[in-house]
Amino acid sequence: MDSSLNRTTVLFVDIINDFNFNGGDKLLANTKEILPHLISLRTFAIENQLPIIYVNDHYGIWQADFQKIIDYCYNDQNKEIITSIQPSNHDYFLIKPQHSAFFQTPLQSLLSELGRDHLIMAGIAGDICILFTAKDAYMYGYHMHIPKNCMASEEKDNNDYALYLLHSVMKADIKPI
Repeated sequence: MDSSLNRTTVLFVDIINDFNFNGGDKLLANTKEILPHLISLRTFAIENQLPIIYVNDHYGIWQADFQKIIDYCYNDQNKEIITSIQPSNHDYFLIKPQHSAFFQTPLQSLLSELGRDHLIMAGIAGDICILFTAKDAYMYGYHMHIPKNCMASEEKDNNDYALYLLHSVMKADIKPI
């Protein structure tokens, strides 16, 4: 593995989603637009033997079991996304109770155990869960790359503003992959 990647992990936030909420149709369409880039990022992580961590909403299923979350969320709308980017048994899977992947989860402990301080972060919704996760990551001193072509929100203007904040305030690299 390239020595520059030995402290890097890929973090997918809320990528398993049922999209059954007000505005979910917009988020679904915008997520489908970034799906090829999410797949490329996952492939990059696998090829470079980077840990892949999924942190996801729990949907009332308080077991960190990605198959149970997938079974709950899976529908005709999202099947292309879920089948293309779902976790494997080699990946880490955590559930979160709120917007940030760090809030009341073992993410920080896992990253410490793995010896990782650089996050390549991707997922949805960029203007909520990615933004809140990045804020916490910044406060904890992590370096971040949040490719702008790997993040989606319901509204593209809100996504663009979140990217502006991620780059200007939290010092995240937002270059596309």
